[in-house]
Amino acid sequence: MMLLHAASGSLEALVMAVKFGVPPEGEKNRSLVDERLKQAMAEDGAKITVEWRGEQKHLHVISMPVDMLYFNPDTHRIRAQRTLNPDRNRVLEEEPWSEAAQTYLHDLLRCRPSNPSQTDPDYLALSDELDDVGQREPGIISPDGILVDGNTRCAALRDLGIKNIRVGVLPADTSRRDINSVELALQLRRDKRREYSYINRLIAIEDELADGRREEDVARDFNIKKTTLQQDRWVYQLIKDAIDRSQTANGAVLRLVDFEDHQEKLRELHRDYSKLAKTDPDAAEQLKESRLAMVVLNYAKTTVRLAEADFHSRYLEERLPSELRPAAQESSTVAIPGLAGVAIPDATAAVKTTRALTDALLKAKAASQAGDKLEPAAVNQADSLIKTARKTFDAAVKLAGANAELQKRQVAVPDRLTDAADYVNQCAAEFAEAKAKRALDEDAFDDALLTLKASLARLAKQAGRTFSSPGNGVAWLLDSTREN
Repeated sequence: MMLLHAASGSLEALVMAVKFGVPPEGEKNRSLVDERLKQAMAEDGAKITVEWRGEQKHLHVISMPVDMLYFNPDTHRIRAQRTLNPDRNRVLEEEPWSEAAQTYLHDLLRCRPSNPSQTDPDYLALSDELDDVGQREPGIISPDGILVDGNTRCAALRDLGIKNIRVGVLPADTSRRDINSVELALQLRRDKRREYSYINRLIAIEDELADGRREEDVARDFNIKKTTLQQDRWVYQLIKDAIDRSQTANGAVLRLVDFEDHQEKLRELHRDYSKLAKTDPDAAEQLKESRLAMVVLNYAKTTVRLAEADFHSRYLEERLPSELRPAAQESSTVAIPGLAGVAIPDATAAVKTTRALTDALLKAKAASQAGDKLEPAAVNQADSLIKTARKTFDAAVKLAGANAELQKRQVAVPDRLTDAADYVNQCAAEFAEAKAKRALDEDAFDDALLTLKASLARLAKQAGRTFSSPGNGVAWLLDSTREN
């Protein structure tokens, strides 16, 4: 499937701003809404509170036919999934209120974010709840009948054959920006709403920033720290770059939803990359490329963690089959625009080699998922390459894991002694306090020392067998435990 990834979130928002307009049945909806609002006001009926232009506003709740309302073409709930079908998405952008576009939105609202070919279990659970106990919380609509909150509920009610939905109504001067702001504010409430998927949340953040808002304000709205927002923005850019790099000559390309289930892996990658980049930028790039390759191959987070900066050169390079082995790479220099005669080195040969392998895997993954967009032979060849890569990485990962376990054991032995020293120091302090308060149990203390002596004797026995030329510490241990 093709992904129209070239359009950024802000550009897509601009397109929607131009195309949004008023639904064809907008005036009819507004007339019915006005009529029912008058009745609700006269009866002093139920209300729902929303954040409206920086203030709390109480909206009257009315009942509206589900078939008269329009799904919001701009909703962030399915923003990433929209691009899965370029033809249907094009109709949605050009004619958002058409039956074809609205049907597409209805279909997407049912989908599982990480696998749109499946129905989302959360959608099924919502449908069951609506069928069993009815609608608990009202949705929100614009006066023209655009669903601001409750798109998924309306889709489920239609599927169940339920004719009406309870909704609060926004003021008469509601704009597209108001609709998006209210939707976002309601989504970020800490209640039982079906949450945005990871990728759609990243898109929502970028759209807010594209509107000129400060990172501090957006982070506060999303209930996250500014550093977390910056981390998520780095990850989102990494994903978009990976999608660009995945495009093949015959048009196959990865999709945003292909990264939906990798949130924790990518966040951890950012943390380790940022830490290493402060001291060794080239090593940080190699770590990033190796881990991105493992994300493409769908390794678990604990396995991806094994890929350090030297993973490619130490465990992988010599095991790569010819079809995966990158061509020889060389470092070069790049000119700085505007500074004649000034050039700086570009990426090292090691970084370029690691990146070339990741590029090959990104393209192979895109082609293997292309389905009927490519010739079967091309899809099968790409799938075979991914399987070969997985087998090769499995061997490298096994070695990296064994080395990590060995290092862990090597570090564990001296760490145990350091911990024991801390306990002895604490014991010395508490000994003095117990003695001053005449609370020292001398017999128990003596017994504990004998236990410590026996433990040190066992350790000395092991050390005596290991070190032929003991250092000062080991010599002390052997002397202190030697029986007179």
